[in-house]
Amino acid sequence: MKHASQLRLALAQINVVVGDVEGNAQKIIEWMERARDADADIVTFPELALTGYPPEDLLLKPQFIDANLAALDKIVSRTRDMTAIIGFVDRKDDIFNAAAIAQNGKLVTTYHKIYLPNYGVFDEFRYFQAGRGCPVLRMNGATIGVSICEDIWYPDGPVFLQALSGGAEVIINISSSPYHAGKRYWRERMLATRAADNTVIVAYNNLVGGQDELVFDGDSLVFDENGDLLARGKQFQEDLVVVDLDIESVFRTRLHDPRRRQQKATQTTAADVFPLASPARRHSTFAMPPQPELLSEDAEIYQALVLGTRDYVVKNGFKKVVLGLSGGIDSALTACIAVDALGSQNVVGVLMPSEFSSRGSLADSEQLGKNLGIELLTIPIQDVLQAFKTALKAGFKGAKPDVTEENLQARIRGTYLMALSNKFGWLVLSTGNKSEVSSGYCTLYGDMAGGFAVLKDVMKTTVFHLAEHCNRIAGRERIPRVIIDKPPSAELRPNQLDTDFLPPYEVLDLILKAYVEEDRSLSEIVDMGFDEQLVRRVIRMVDTNEYKRRQAAPGVKITPRAFGRDRRMPITNRFG
Repeated sequence: MKHASQLRLALAQINVVVGDVEGNAQKIIEWMERARDADADIVTFPELALTGYPPEDLLLKPQFIDANLAALDKIVSRTRDMTAIIGFVDRKDDIFNAAAIAQNGKLVTTYHKIYLPNYGVFDEFRYFQAGRGCPVLRMNGATIGVSICEDIWYPDGPVFLQALSGGAEVIINISSSPYHAGKRYWRERMLATRAADNTVIVAYNNLVGGQDELVFDGDSLVFDENGDLLARGKQFQEDLVVVDLDIESVFRTRLHDPRRRQQKATQTTAADVFPLASPARRHSTFAMPPQPELLSEDAEIYQALVLGTRDYVVKNGFKKVVLGLSGGIDSALTACIAVDALGSQNVVGVLMPSEFSSRGSLADSEQLGKNLGIELLTIPIQDVLQAFKTALKAGFKGAKPDVTEENLQARIRGTYLMALSNKFGWLVLSTGNKSEVSSGYCTLYGDMAGGFAVLKDVMKTTVFHLAEHCNRIAGRERIPRVIIDKPPSAELRPNQLDTDFLPPYEVLDLILKAYVEEDRSLSEIVDMGFDEQLVRRVIRMVDTNEYKRRQAAPGVKITPRAFGRDRRMPITNRFG
């Protein structure tokens, strides 16, 4: 059989909405047309693109499964003169995380995901049955293997079997892989290794967009049989990655690789082969576009926060957001992210001064609002605070003023923001960072009040980096320099500083990273060079404030171990 010398592949990294099966199906059809216009032989879509990822307990509703199958039929009917690979939920005796392979109006075969992740943010054992087969496709003499996300992370998994037993020259992996800082590097290294070890072209099609706490970064990738990068999709944007694959180059490389002959001698499993019709079109001239410039780590995190915020707001039907502006760096950065996500016309900042608010903080917030072009409201809290104190006087009889009165101020501000949300339909953005949420340096029903916590997974030291990045990319001081340089303070009592309660953030964040994100023990953290009493105190703060975090708003995940989906600790807990 004559082998195809070239195959044109299009990877559609699209942004879908969980549960919007009809809308997702329409988007898939539209992007199929784009791929057809590019003369692609095969177009691929991300894992569970039809349902959105992750659909969670929607998968327990039979009507949801049926709706996704009906929508798949509609998509399949539109695959004229083209092969499409689409992530969906298949239903047999159970349900499967599946890839449909469709061509010329017919469903040719279906691949079922074999390795179901059940760690971190993933709960696929809760819903799906694991697949068992590793079929390959044959098109014009070229052999293609299809797999789904986690399947490619295992060296001896489906990729190995499809390449060796099935003779696949191309592996297409459709994925919905959530972002966290630094993940790109080891994902790329793994894919390049998988391509070189199996002497196959690896095409990795990733989802893009925000879904609740998760952000998917796109960055789809194609590696040749030597593990060299052929093509890359944009980061944090929808993109159609079109690439011409040299199939004969794979065969030539394999002729010089004796490893395969040794492996095949001991491999007895045969892969099922499904024939596809040869491409009907002749390829137009195609010049590979230049590779997108990669973002720095600060830029990656910033774009993840912008995309996560935009999609949470827009996909949940909100048009505007509101947040309190304290004159501090956390609220300033949150406002900057919100403006970049939604536009300045859709962001409202609220100044809520008390007797402890410095004139500088009010002026700084006003300058920030002017720099960002957002609407500002000023609603003082002093009269309401005094009314609370008067109402509580009898109940507080004999008790000295303490943190209770400080927290009242935060709770009045939270009430103001929620009232504005209630009246105008604005979503409240809370502004606390991961350092504060970890240590409990936040007020339940006060500064924690809100519908979305943009910086929930961002340590304070990273907040400073991102504020500098925000100004750097703008080429001006969007966040006034004085806000970045001033010592952090809650301004709930005279001359208050965060360091009155917390160690310096440069120290605190290292301890929190070790304990919260790396699960290091007390002794291990002390051995890193930290004072034992300080470490004990920080650990106690983290452990005793789990009840607060359980009630916190969702926020964008940007670290390997975020509170909520990743780190799930019991509230009632006497360990340690």
